[in-house]
Amino acid sequence: MPTRARLALLTAVVLWAVSFVATKVALESAPPLVVVSLRLLISAVCFLPWIVATGGTRGLGGWRVFRELFVLSLFGAGLHYASQTIGLQYTTASNASLYTTTGPITIMLLSALILGERITPRKAAGVALAVVGVLVVMGPAKLSSLQLDEHILGDMLVLASLVMWGLFTVFGKKLTDQLGALRVTAWVTVIGASWMAPVGWAQARLTGFRISALNLEAWAAIAFLGVGCSFLATLLYFVALGLSESQKVGVYLYLIPPLTAGFAAFYLGETITTNLVVGAVLVFAGVALTERS
Repeated sequence: MPTRARLALLTAVVLWAVSFVATKVALESAPPLVVVSLRLLISAVCFLPWIVATGGTRGLGGWRVFRELFVLSLFGAGLHYASQTIGLQYTTASNASLYTTTGPITIMLLSALILGERITPRKAAGVALAVVGVLVVMGPAKLSSLQLDEHILGDMLVLASLVMWGLFTVFGKKLTDQLGALRVTAWVTVIGASWMAPVGWAQARLTGFRISALNLEAWAAIAFLGVGCSFLATLLYFVALGLSESQKVGVYLYLIPPLTAGFAAFYLGETITTNLVVGAVLVFAGVALTERS
């Protein structure tokens, strides 16, 4: 994997790891679909100047490409964020953390079926090693506390968001090769924001929520989600996707659980356990093995 792609992915997963904290802060003050709408609108504002400067819709390739971008906006923007955010309200952090390990596996299977990428024994071994690392980070206590029956709605929503991200990654790879990472990311975000904004407005009306109720901390969290995650992290993810195979890119998502645990230890004063250290080493080893196959 090129150094540029590796650095882009590492930056993206760090931003996504912090996003869990920011999302929790935002949800304390606003309904989930309002949070998703605002983060997408902020991200779209970041992309609009570039879209205008590059000629808008000229050179996109007609309605066929626009339809593909719309579908990507469902899988990689609105529905993905909405499903994940709502799901986290109904399931436990332990469940959600465990389910994130299915993301790269979904990407590997879909990329093999749709893009024809070969699943080599070394890639499979790398993914397996990374899965073991994530499970070690979680530890026996968290794994034994999973409550599937009580949180089935949240579990299914989180799982659905991960499948959507896998589809976004695989189908986005094909369009990225055609249009370029920056253009695909910009249009997916703007299209997603355009149809998600009315949804957020409707939830605000139904719940009686007012934007004026957001405090400074909530606005800072939403701004980080919009600029740091939906804009910068997604852009870097697509840049890496344009430079490497989707299987190798997807396995970097395994870095998010140990990084999240590390940030929690730093910001919340939680103890860095032996499980975290050993699990993080296994995750990094799994990523390195997969990207070098």
